[in-house]
Amino acid sequence: MRPTHIFEILEREFASTAAAAHTPVMLWGPPGIGKSQIIAQIARKHGVPLIDVRLSQMEPTDLRGIPFRAGDRVEWSVPALLPDATRHGPSGILFLDEITSAPPTVTAAAYQLILDRRLGEYRAPDGWVIFAAGNRYGDRGVTYVMPTPLANRFTHFEIEPHLDDWVAWAHAAAIDARIIAFLRFRPDLLFDFDMARNPVAFPSPRSWEYAHRALVKFDDSPELLLDALQACVGPAAGVEFKAFADNMHELPDIDAIARGESAQVPRGIDLQYGVAAALVRRAVQVRDMPHAAVVHGHILRYAKCFPQREMGVMLVTDLHRSIGRPLIAVPEFSEWAASITDLMLYDLKLAQAH
Repeated sequence: MRPTHIFEILEREFASTAAAAHTPVMLWGPPGIGKSQIIAQIARKHGVPLIDVRLSQMEPTDLRGIPFRAGDRVEWSVPALLPDATRHGPSGILFLDEITSAPPTVTAAAYQLILDRRLGEYRAPDGWVIFAAGNRYGDRGVTYVMPTPLANRFTHFEIEPHLDDWVAWAHAAAIDARIIAFLRFRPDLLFDFDMARNPVAFPSPRSWEYAHRALVKFDDSPELLLDALQACVGPAAGVEFKAFADNMHELPDIDAIARGESAQVPRGIDLQYGVAAALVRRAVQVRDMPHAAVVHGHILRYAKCFPQREMGVMLVTDLHRSIGRPLIAVPEFSEWAASITDLMLYDLKLAQAH
């Protein structure tokens, strides 16, 4: 399932606490796919605390608490990390990460918390949701088979990498436009994990974010940049991206296009991806400025200039994902849409034929 759909599901699960309809959710996916990041985005959007519990690093008593004598009875202390309405707030997210890497003794301690929202005398506040995540059994991580009683306490969703979703996130997160352009050019390298090679560094949504950080730190040191990129995304992808990025100096003047001045479309397909990503980034940068609609209109006008109209469609689609409904209000949007009507009708006929 693509990340945007997972995000919507978790959004509804968070809202469902008001109707006492929340069901704990288990997210499955390979390393670096963005499971933890999606959950953190939910917490940020709603301004609620996120308690991230790494079960693989815990002992059963870390979750269950430590017994102590109280008169003639033995009681259990409540771990400070568990949600408390007074200390943490009435609503939030309890995230049980790396649950498939936790030993069975730890997951057994979590059974009651996940199903009944309690541990002994402790009870989770009603406004808190429980999400969990872990790697799949074939991902060469340290994983235990999830016991059936535990698995039956969750609804299960598997996250798959999706380039459009990642590109929308990357523009919002100001990831270097060269990386976005490269992955539009080589979409198969968004996630490329070969279990047979058992690589240490490999392309993934997480490692491409690390590659962005490498560009920030080493872009002015060519003798170090290649090694830094390879350390993030692996030897082959690092070399290929470095060669792609070195070619980006041939891009047309992005500022001139944003001002509405005439500019040639590059002949190379790699440079066309580069200029498209750079223009989306410029649109995002100015979207809250008074002249945003003017700049967006100039970019829409340029989108009609690509020899392959599919490239212009990709550019405007990414624009819409990043800018939203204000883009449709720009007068040039209707002009652009009219220019591709026959292309859309052709695609529709092909779909109907199949």
